[in-house]
Amino acid sequence: MEQIKIAIFVSGNGTNCENIIRYFSGSPTVECPLVVSNRADAFALERARRLGVPTAVVTKAELQAPQNVLPLLERHGVNFVVLAGFLPLIPDYLIEAFPRRIINIHPSLLPRHGGKGMWGHHVHEAVKAAGDTETGMTVHYVTPVCDGGDIIAQFSVPLLPTDTVDDIAEKERQLEMAHYPQVIEQVVSQLL
Repeated sequence: MEQIKIAIFVSGNGTNCENIIRYFSGSPTVECPLVVSNRADAFALERARRLGVPTAVVTKAELQAPQNVLPLLERHGVNFVVLAGFLPLIPDYLIEAFPRRIINIHPSLLPRHGGKGMWGHHVHEAVKAAGDTETGMTVHYVTPVCDGGDIIAQFSVPLLPTDTVDDIAEKERQLEMAHYPQVIEQVVSQLL
């Protein structure tokens, strides 16, 4: 049986990252041996270190060169990549090296409010501006098209007309905390 070793790619605070690491802690089949960030000041790196997970910083420019990334992943035995608030686009060489083994979470119900520049508060502001009556999260495979890969799972939550952008963000974040690790588990269990 193949053990799944997940690299978590992050750019920010890392609540999803910590949630994923804790979820798989002690799993006999899934391990999180590496957290990668494009920002040295990402608090996600501190969260990972506190949980004993090795970290690496790969800048947006360094990400473009296979020789910077592939050996790093290989050293840690990584065979699956999870994006958890990672902002740079994933280069084609990495998608080719991990076919249907890179997944992303997006804070809206794709295809609504996806694409370049649609991340974090930008998405929640777009949901509010559109007058959407629900929002949610989407987990999808990563392809060269930004937010364009096959959808794996979606979870939604109703919105009130009185919800602020911050309210929308919090409702969506609760969905991420509740569902992202389980969706990852479902995807990787198909590889075991």
